[in-house]
Parts: sequence; structure tokens; C-alpha cells
Amino acid sequence: MGTGGDADKAPALPLETLLALGLDQRTAENALVNNKVTANLAAVIAEVATKYPNNALVHRPVLISYIVSTKIKNPAQLDAALSFLTNIGPDSLDVEKFEEACGVGVVVSIEEIKSTVAEVLKENMEAIMEQRYRINVGSLCGQVRKKHPWGDAKATKEEIDRRLAEILGPKTEADNIKPVKKKKEKPAKAEEKKVAVAASAPPSEEELNPYTIFPQPEENFKVHTEIFFSNGDIWRAHNTKEILEKHLKATGGKVMTRFPPEPNGYLHIGHAKAMFIDFGLAKERNGHCYLRFDDTNPEAEKKRIHRPYSGNCPLDGMGTLQSILDPVLFFISTAEEIKEYREKKMNSPWRDRPVEESLKLFRRHAAWDDRRGRSNSPNEAGHAERQQKHFTPHPHAGDKWCIYPSYDYAHCMVDSLENITHSLCTLEFDIRRPSYYWVLVALGLYQPYVWEYSRLNISNTVMSKRKLNRLVTEKWVDGWDDPRLLTLAGLRRRGVSSTAINSFIRGIGITRSDNSLIRVDRLEYHIREELNKTAPRTMVVLRPLKVVITNMEEGKVLDLDGKMWPDALAEDASSYYKVPFSRTVYIEKTDFRLKDSKDYYGLAPGKSALLRYAFPIKCTDVIYGDNPDDIVEIRAEYDPSKTSKPKGVLHWVAEPAPGVEPLKLEVRLFEKLFMSENPAELDDWLGDLNPHSKEVIKDAYAVPSLATAVLGDKFQFERLGYFAVDTNSTPEKLVFNRTVTLRDSYGRAGPK
Repeated sequence: MGTGGDADKAPALPLETLLALGLDQRTAENALVNNKVTANLAAVIAEVATKYPNNALVHRPVLISYIVSTKIKNPAQLDAALSFLTNIGPDSLDVEKFEEACGVGVVVSIEEIKSTVAEVLKENMEAIMEQRYRINVGSLCGQVRKKHPWGDAKATKEEIDRRLAEILGPKTEADNIKPVKKKKEKPAKAEEKKVAVAASAPPSEEELNPYTIFPQPEENFKVHTEIFFSNGDIWRAHNTKEILEKHLKATGGKVMTRFPPEPNGYLHIGHAKAMFIDFGLAKERNGHCYLRFDDTNPEAEKKRIHRPYSGNCPLDGMGTLQSILDPVLFFISTAEEIKEYREKKMNSPWRDRPVEESLKLFRRHAAWDDRRGRSNSPNEAGHAERQQKHFTPHPHAGDKWCIYPSYDYAHCMVDSLENITHSLCTLEFDIRRPSYYWVLVALGLYQPYVWEYSRLNISNTVMSKRKLNRLVTEKWVDGWDDPRLLTLAGLRRRGVSSTAINSFIRGIGITRSDNSLIRVDRLEYHIREELNKTAPRTMVVLRPLKVVITNMEEGKVLDLDGKMWPDALAEDASSYYKVPFSRTVYIEKTDFRLKDSKDYYGLAPGKSALLRYAFPIKCTDVIYGDNPDDIVEIRAEYDPSKTSKPKGVLHWVAEPAPGVEPLKLEVRLFEKLFMSENPAELDDWLGDLNPHSKEVIKDAYAVPSLATAVLGDKFQFERLGYFAVDTNSTPEKLVFNRTVTLRDSYGRAGPK
């Protein structure tokens, strides 16, 4: 239920409001004396207004009196009270049963909560130690709630979090990685099957439905009362029954969402989260999602970006917006002033200017008919429309309009006119919610359900349009589709699929927590998971070191089979590719060293290693160049019988025919773009750029089968990582981008 803020900041509820709720004069006056009660009551009014059942209205004075007296003081009690009153007639309220049903008089101490939390954690200790921070905390809270239904939910959650931190210690990197599920053996008996189901782990983050937090369209109707806080803000939709019925008739009861990007920059992974939510909710509920361009800033927009496949733009409906604008008066303020008024919740200095003077000024900027009326919202920034780049041609509407509507004016009205059921946006728009609802209430229009979620913040990168634009225009990166950027164009070019991005976003969830920085490693985990299932294996040597197999006859070439997939069946020819094996092969320079050690599995003088899919080879000699440190060639002997069993396994590429150079590739390796986890917080954020974020290898060698690769193809280069064909590829030379490395633990273990 909340406290509505600090007691000393309690909003001043008018006495008339409490009297209208059914309180007697004395009770209402006593309630207003106590700042804490006033603050609680302000929050409660908003809560009750969206939950109060229609047929319980006759008991409103009873419920409010219980709230004011703090006999009902938490959300669980309020929900229980509302549920009880829903089925009670006007003259049949049994006070004793009512108080019992909603826990009146029950006090659950902090000590009791702590004791019960300790018991629940002890009962679940085996699962906690196995799942660590992936344990379902909501389930643990639910177990405590069963024993103390009227206990403080916040205190319960905080105590569980505190105890888990004591038990498990600080989070490790492994805590952010979903474990690979092992296939369970099929139970032999029905009883065993029941036990297996009961003991199964909670569903993985990808299997959860993140859209259950959103209400159904028909729930956008509670009690139609004037839900204003004392500062004039409206924070909840409160459609009349008639308005909602009209809306449901128009939509057929379907969910209607919209994705409204501003066409002044390339989309990035933060927009992908918005698309996941907007398009995903519509798909999950069998509804529809509009693609809408927020096209009201003509100077910032470009035709290159402004080419929708399908969708709409606010300027398409300017005539409609004009026609319903009669109750609204326009004020002219600068963008800087508007920003300041909104953030400080100040009235515009022009709010009380005479209507005639405001209209006269407005006519100087627009060719529209006169408008009359004025805003009554004290928190309204004092504008419904701004003059924007007077006479700037618009890439979509041309010079038809010389002024353009602001976000606060156009967005809510277009949402309503399109019958949007869920208007979903990021948390920085939270402060715009009062003006959103005020305009719709003033115009008597349908009000969508508004909900804000946290922006997607990922480590070692920046995602603000301004910073991205500087990176591109100042040529710190190679364009908007540079694979080091988390723009959708850059991710696509790097080889990241939409499936991997959606899996990542589903995993982090849809929350209002706005203080978390998601490590880029978590995104890379989901990318690996996807590519591990979809990218065939092949062999490429990035930095070739020549190996001459002296005991293999000149001119001999063996065609061996390489596996595209680890579990390829011997009889499935399509799961294999041909690998030529000849007298001259190439291995990675890093797979050879002069000094051997027990923990090293590569090649060294006198030591053997296995060439994957081929034979063991043993180093017999080292050929140096002019520089004593320059090794130009290795001599080796192979074991055609494969009787030797070396521990190390190396990838390699051979000459496909005597004296014929292997297929040559250009390979680009990418690392994190910034060295710091949160470069956006740095004053000199450009100084934090990673100088080693990109490495270009011109002369890598590949097996012949890779010559047929085309744009869109992705592979796992064995022992090196996942790679995708780049747009710079030509018929003469293929170019590959590394999408993501293999797991770091594999790389640290060394070649095997």
C-alpha cells in the first residue's frame, strides 16, 4: 500500500474529499491532523480507486474508516477486505467475520518474521545451495506468507534477501549463467513420475511468461471517481463504463500495443527490449501491435530512417488531432523551459496569461482556427504543443504544417484514437503520466493502461543517441553497423540473431528496477546458447604456422571427414564436411612452444599432439628464420596407425593439393568497445575507448568447404569462437566477424 512519501511531505488532502468518502466531520478532521495518516490515505485512495468492486460501494465509509484508523494497513489486508465486501449486500455486513477475514488486530512482529524466514530457508536449504541466487525468492516469500498472511511483505522480502546473502556470500559470475539442463531418465513407474515432477527445479528464466504482469483490456475499468492527488496528478486510468464498452467493441477485446520509435537514429538493443515487450505482449495475447513513428521533430528526422514497411505517424492524423482540440489552449514555451518545469513540477509562467493574449501569440505561429479553454492541471507544464523549427520541411508531411505537436500532446491522443490497451514505455516517461491522463480526461477520451519499465543498461558500451552519434560522426567506429556497437544493425552484422536477443531480454525480465547494469557477458551467454545449436563446426587457423610432415609421401592427399555437429551420426553424410590432409599443414602459432610443461597440451619439440579428425603428429625439428626468435616451420612425423594417444587436440588446415595455398580469409576479432563497465558516467568517456576493441587478421587459412559461405552464414571455428560472414565479403575474398568467443574457461584451459 505504501506510505505515500515521508510524513513531512504529506499531500494536503482537502477535508471535502474525506467527507465525500463517507467519513464524519470529526473523524475526517482528526485524520488530517496526522501527517503520516494523511500521506497513507493519499496513497490508499489511489489504490482503492483501481480495486474497489462495483457492488461494494455501499460499504465505502466502513472500509475508509478501517484504513484511516490503521486497522487495515497493508495490501494483503486491503485485498482481503475488498474480496469480502464484493459479495456482501448493503445490510448484511457481519463486522466480526469481516475483521477476521482481513486480519484486523493481528500483529506480526519482526521477530516472528525473522523466525519464520529462518525455518523456511532451512526447509529449502538443499535447493538454495544447489541453485544459489537463481532460487525462486517469490516462492520463498509465498511460503512465509502462508504462515503469516498479514505480515509485512516488504520486511519478509528484505529478511530473505539478507539471509541469502549471509548464506551464499557475494554473487559470482557463475550465478548469472543459467546451468545447462541435463536430460532426466524416464521414470519407470507412475509413482516415480510424480516424485520427479514434484522435485523438478523451477522453470528457467526463458520459460517464464513475463507478460503476466499486465492486465487484460476489460480490466481497465474500476470505479469512476476523480482520482487526483492534491497536486493535480492523475496516475491511473479511470474510464467510465460507457467509454470502456465502446473501446472493447472497437477492438473486439483484443490487446492493442504500439512501438513508437523516433525516426532520428538507428535502433539499438534498448529498442529491442521495447519491441520484445510491445510486439511480444500483443502476440502472447493474440492481439495487434502498431508500428508508429514519433515523427513530430522535422529537423532531427531523416528520409533514410523514415521508411516504414507498415505503420503510421502522428502527422498522418493531424487533421483529427486538430478537430478534437477545442477544450485545450496552447501555450508557447521553449524546450529548455518545458524540461525544467516538468522536472521541477512547476507551473509555466504563461499559465495565467490572458487567453486572448495567448491566442494572439499562437496565431502568429499557426494557420489553424482559434482554440479556447485552458488547462486546470496544476502540474501541467503549461503547454500542449510547442513551436518546433518554424517552417522546417518534414520528411513525411512536407511543408503542410509549420508547427508540430509535442510528445505530451500527440502521444496520449494517438494512443487513445488507436484504441491502444497498454501504453508501455521506459521509466524516464514516468513523470509524463499525469499530463498523459489529464489531456485524455479533459477531452473525454478513452484512457489506456500506462506502465513504465526500466531502460536496458549494458556494461562496456553507450546507448544514448548523442553518444552513439559522436562515435559514428567522429569516426571512432566504422558506421552505425559497426559490430562493436549494440545497434541492431551492428548486432546483425556481427552475427547475433533476434532469437538470442529475445532470449536475453526474456531472461532479464520486465521490471521497474532502474538501477541495474546488465553485464555484457550475460548477453554473450545467450548468443552462445543460440549459436551452439545453429552454427555448424568448421576449422580455421588465424595465425598459421607451417608444419611439414616428413614421413608422408610427396603429392599424397587424404580426404577425411570433419563433423559439423558434435553428435553427428556416422550414417548421416550431410553432417560431415571434407577435410584434405596432406604433407603440409598449418596450425596456430600459439599451439607451439619451445619449452614444454605438464599443464601444456600443444606441440613442443619431441612432444605429440592430435590433429582433430586426423592423426597424431610429433615435432621432430624446428626451422628458424633470420631472427633466432622467428620460427618459420615445424618438422613433424605422423602416426598413421593412431596407436599413440596424446592429450592435446589441435585444429589445423592443410594444403588441398601439393603447393596450393589453403583458402584465405580475412577475420575480424572484436572485444568490448569500452574498458570501463559504465563509460556513460565518465566525463571523458571517449578516453575510455578500448584501443584493442578491433583486430583485423588478413591472412587466415580455412578448409576448402568454407569457400561456399555467403552473407548470413554463421559457423563455429573450432577452439576459436563463433563467426559470421561480413558484408564486406567479395567473390575474391571472404570476410568473417567474430560474433562471440567460446567460454572463457575453455580458453584459459589451453588447447586440448
